[in-house]
This record gives sequence, C-alpha cells and structure tokens, in this order.
Amino acid sequence: MVESKLILHRRKGYFWSTESKLAYLFLLPATVFLLAFMIYPIINVIIMSLYKTNKIGKLVEFTGSTNFSDLFQQKDFWVVMLRSVYWTGLAVAVKTLFGLILALLLNVEYKGRKVARTLIIIPWASSVPVSALLWRWVYHPEFGLLTHSLRVTGIWKNPPVWLGQPVSAFFSVIWVDIWIGIPFMTLVFLAGMQAVSKDLYEAAVVDGANTFQKFIYITLPGIRDVLLIATLLSTLWTFNDFNTIYLMTRGGPAGSTHILITYIYEHTFAWWKWNYGAAMAVITFIILSIIALIYAKVYFRREM
Repeated sequence: MVESKLILHRRKGYFWSTESKLAYLFLLPATVFLLAFMIYPIINVIIMSLYKTNKIGKLVEFTGSTNFSDLFQQKDFWVVMLRSVYWTGLAVAVKTLFGLILALLLNVEYKGRKVARTLIIIPWASSVPVSALLWRWVYHPEFGLLTHSLRVTGIWKNPPVWLGQPVSAFFSVIWVDIWIGIPFMTLVFLAGMQAVSKDLYEAAVVDGANTFQKFIYITLPGIRDVLLIATLLSTLWTFNDFNTIYLMTRGGPAGSTHILITYIYEHTFAWWKWNYGAAMAVITFIILSIIALIYAKVYFRREM
C-alpha cells in the first residue's frame, strides 16, 4: 500500500514538474489550433449531418440518419462515389508505377542526372492552381498547345474538345492530377532506394542475379515501408483533390468529372443543401479513416 502511494506520488510529480509545465505551455498553442480548426469543425459537421438545415446552414430540425438514407437512395450519389473510387485507384496506380520507373532511372549514375532530378520536381513544386490553369490552356480547343500540335503534325486532324466531352474531360483532368503527383512519388521512392545498402546489390551480382531479380528481391523489399506510406498519402490526397477538378471543369461537363469532394462543395455552396453536404463529408471522413486504418494495420503487422 505504501509502495503504491509512493509510485503514484512520483508519477504525479513527474507529470507536474517544472519541465512538464514548460512542455504543456509550449504545447498549448498547437492544442488550441487543433481544437479550433480541426476538432471543432469535425464535430460541427457531424452534428449538422444529423439535422435539417436552412439556406444559411442553421440547424432547423433533428432528423437523425435521414440525410444519409436520402443520399443512399440517390443514383447520382452512387455514380459520384464510384467515380471517386475509380479516379483515386487509377491515379494512384499510375503515379506509383511511373514514380517507380523514374526513381529507378534517377538512381542510376549518368551524366545530367542532377539536372533531371531538378526538372522532375517542377510539376510538384508548382502550386496546384497554377498547374491546373496551365493545363486548361493546353487543352483549349482553339489555342491550346495539345490541339494545335496534333493538327499541325497530322496525328489527329479533328481532336475532341478535351474539357467539353464527358469521357475526354475525365481522362484529361485525371492526367493533370497524375502529372502533378508523379514527382512526389518519384522523389520518395528515390530516397528509399538510396537508403538500400549497396552491399546487397554487389552480393546479388556475385550470385549471378540479373537486373529484374535485383529489383524484385532487393529494391522492392528495401523500399516497402516507403512504398506503403507514399501510396497512403497519395490515396488521401487524390481522393480529396478539389483544386484540379474545380479549376479545370467545375465538375462538368454535365457532372462527368465530379468526385465526392467537388460534389460536396456543389451541394453546400451552390445548392445550399448544407445537411447533405455535411452528410457526404462524414461519409468521406469514414472512408478515408478506414483506408488509413487498413494501411496502419498492414504496416504495424509487418513491424511486429
């Protein structure tokens, strides 16, 4: 009993010592920031999703899960949801594949490698709005570089209005997201590859391993953790890529480029349906949380 009281006293002194008080003081601004700009908005959106709201977002009547059930009965919601999954899966897969290829090329010694590393970072270093508006001009049906080049070279005499037709608009916008995201994946994979011991490659050469075998049995296992974290971040960012779509098409034509995040914006700020926007935001939060938990489970399982 005496020993237990002594232990409790020591713990209390540890958590309320002079050093601990100073640490709490330094943590206070970050804590206030998190509460004000992250925790409170999340709680507020969850509450709003359970109410009927008026045009200015004021809570009118508690409806429980009615907002969610109404969304699940709308065909457009499921179309946008499936498009969001397709958008994210395709974009992350392509960014990962090309990021690996470019990282492998930049990891090899050759003249001009430093220049290539500098150039590869430009799309990612540029802000997303600048890149989106740049590509919007590239896709312009009359003055755009892409359309003009295809016509002049004779490759395609009558190219489509890239951002004016549903299919071409979707793939045009997804390409811009891929173009912006590839440099990040490349640099992360390159950093992971350079952390792999060169002794392993030298031993593999002695054992007669070819380039493909070295990649499969040394490079991939060596960057597995980096690959996992990079794809997780890319998945979260891509699923929530509002700027690229909104600045290029605003979800058009005819809603063919809407994903969940732009659909939430349209419901909330164009149609003033705050309760449905909040409900979709909660669904998005749940989806991304599940994805993050799956990644975390896989990662920590490997660490044990």
